[in-house]
Amino acid sequence: MSARSGWAAVAAEAASTALLVLAVVGSGIMGERLAGGSAAITLLANAIATGGALFALITVFGPVSGAHMNPLVTLREALERRLGFAQAALRIAVQVLGGLAGCVLANVLFGLPPIMAATTARAGALLFASETVATFALVTIVAGMAGRPAHVTGAVIGAWITGAYWFTSSTSFANPAVTIARSATDTFTGICPHDVPGFLLAQVFGAALAIPLARRWFR
Repeated sequence: MSARSGWAAVAAEAASTALLVLAVVGSGIMGERLAGGSAAITLLANAIATGGALFALITVFGPVSGAHMNPLVTLREALERRLGFAQAALRIAVQVLGGLAGCVLANVLFGLPPIMAATTARAGALLFASETVATFALVTIVAGMAGRPAHVTGAVIGAWITGAYWFTSSTSFANPAVTIARSATDTFTGICPHDVPGFLLAQVFGAALAIPLARRWFR
């Protein structure tokens, strides 16, 4: 996905990240309400909705901002000198704020308090290892799709995340902005605030492994 600069791109990053988190959190709430207590059905609904949302958002916003929706993808663009560090910092800030706004919106749309500290514990070596692998894979795939049409990139990343919900024990957060946002909902997709730092560390480590390897594989 290419990266453009300017305020239009910054606004697009804020909006697309908000809509992504709305899809993640909202589909988790809806799935939980309709699944009759089946965690498997809830996860399936959550995965399909997230994958579909990613396809749509990347297809639409890719030509505007690159549709990063992820601070680590934006950081990689800066490290590869395709984006200035000041612009990258601004994008990362609005991704985090946009993600929180999307979570608040999802809570409100389902009649819940706007902000609820999550109580779902997500800790332990296996989950952190899973987040490292999930983030490594996502950053690598994004790098490998560079230069492809937005709808193709959207389809590939949407398909990957849909599957990764099921074959990673952490359900593949792989995104610091989304992780932070999900700490503000005490619903199916929530993560306890005190578990967020561990996830963020694992995600940064996964990206740090992926970026130099992707540079060699896809240049």
